[in-house]
Amino acid sequence: MATIKDIAERAQVSPATVSRVLNYDETMSVSIETRNRIFQVAEELNYVKYKSKNKKKNSKSSEPTHTIAVIQWYTEQEEINDLYYYAIRIGIEKKAHLMGCDVTRIYQDDPLDKAGSADGVIAIGKFSEEQIEDIIKTNDNVIFVDSDTLKYGCSCVLSDFAGSVDSVIDHFLSHGQRKIGMLVGEEHTSDQKDSLIDPRFKQFKHRLSELNLYNPQYVFIGKFLPESGYEMMNQAIEELGENLPQAFFAANDAIALGALRSLNEHKISVPDRVSLISFNDTSLAKYAFPSLSAVKVFTEEMGAVAARMLVDGLNEEISVPQMTTLATCLIERGSSIN
Repeated sequence: MATIKDIAERAQVSPATVSRVLNYDETMSVSIETRNRIFQVAEELNYVKYKSKNKKKNSKSSEPTHTIAVIQWYTEQEEINDLYYYAIRIGIEKKAHLMGCDVTRIYQDDPLDKAGSADGVIAIGKFSEEQIEDIIKTNDNVIFVDSDTLKYGCSCVLSDFAGSVDSVIDHFLSHGQRKIGMLVGEEHTSDQKDSLIDPRFKQFKHRLSELNLYNPQYVFIGKFLPESGYEMMNQAIEELGENLPQAFFAANDAIALGALRSLNEHKISVPDRVSLISFNDTSLAKYAFPSLSAVKVFTEEMGAVAARMLVDGLNEEISVPQMTTLATCLIERGSSIN
């Protein structure tokens, strides 16, 4: 049977760190990448003892208060590569365990059957109308995270995309930067039936159009990956030359890191010639050079709010669907003029 020491050795952290992470210690300050690595190693070693310990600690009885099924729109491997959705799930699980609830994970390639036996469901990500209806059919108590599902009669938790984009644009404008570009990824629902227009791009286009500053030549669409950010910025530099925008908004940190590499290779000064602000503010943003200015999204808190809403709803006779929107915060660092 695997021990905490086994996990610590493979994850290259101390046993104390492993213990506190696996027991969802809220006072423990550790990066998402480290937490991800610890949980991944624990699963690889089939370490399950921490779950029963946590349940006894946080529940007044030996039985869990509720069972929550968490549906992730990604496969397990895809989730590992996307800290945004991974952090939302971690937030759900931490809050659920603190409330004495058991959690069942359902990934994109898993059947939905397990959702039917749970007391409630939290679905993370972007789903097609058909998928949403299928999820709703499995359980009477469903909350979505990162999708607006009020029209389907389901509560949802979102991040303030509109406000965050406005704060980025206002920052650029306050420093006299009126030629503003965007690097964004293209997404599809997990069943590939619907292509999705990024809500950050919608707001970006809307706001700049109101100011008569929107230029479609300054928008580049790729994937939410560093390699794509690198390629998009290379394309922008090659196509626009001296007309390269004074500032770019990258739709996530990965894109921004690739774009930053391209700018450095072309010896384009950041932020003196081109300012760059990303979205998410994972730990990667702090260690770039220069460090990335970024919109901080409170992803774990989104998951925690969804878990609390679900449990509160289970304890009420009548629950009215509601949308909860969490604020964001612009963190200014070295990649933008401050």
